[in-house]
Amino acid sequence: MTGTAVRHDDFLGGRLRLAQPASGYRAGADAVMLAAACAARPGQSVLDLGCGAGAALLCLGVRVPGLVLAGIERDAAVADLARANAAAAGLEARIVTGDLSRMPAGLAGSFDHVIANPPFFAAGTPSPDAYRAVARHEETPLPLWIDAGLRRLSPGGWLTVIHRAERLDALLSGLSGRAGDIAILPVAARAGLPAGRVIVAARKGARGPLRLLAPFVMHANARHLHDGEDLTPEAQAVLRHAAPLMLKDPERR
Repeated sequence: MTGTAVRHDDFLGGRLRLAQPASGYRAGADAVMLAAACAARPGQSVLDLGCGAGAALLCLGVRVPGLVLAGIERDAAVADLARANAAAAGLEARIVTGDLSRMPAGLAGSFDHVIANPPFFAAGTPSPDAYRAVARHEETPLPLWIDAGLRRLSPGGWLTVIHRAERLDALLSGLSGRAGDIAILPVAARAGLPAGRVIVAARKGARGPLRLLAPFVMHANARHLHDGEDLTPEAQAVLRHAAPLMLKDPERR
């Protein structure tokens, strides 16, 4: 990350306030959606791969009290922000500085849930901002993210990932033969538009069928009409009121 300047952003309707880099990449709605899709229960453990300043991990911790929270972030300055953000939120979170492709010893063991928001872009011109470039451009290949997540899961644990819809084939390929009970939630900006994001949840070692869920629509109007917010009631519930997204089959543990 270049520089040390930060800005403060509110999440979940002000339930969580995070310090994030003032320039470069900052977490937003994707992180909140990822946290909402993780079906963790009090007392369970959660690892966030590439946790950044802690947005997804801490949104989950606010929504579900009593979780055992951990994250890995390779940018030391951003990892420090995640630790400070956790402390400011009154949450205990073990944030380890390191590379998920060479998992540090500090994250030995297994977890009930692993969540990830991998960099979206596999090609193209990286941002001149070093932290933004690392956060958005895929230096570590997507299959390694999936492999790292599955390796850190307990048998029967859940991996939940948000990514661009066009990378769905790579996500499913990485899960093939290793996880099942897969649920796919397409996320569309507006009704009638193609999904720009997908959230995928899969259970390690399971063999249950794949489920393609109805699209989740973010904005109420058919097109952008003004500068104000036009979230659907469902999106407002998730982004502002910490409502969960139900991806997991309730009949599965």
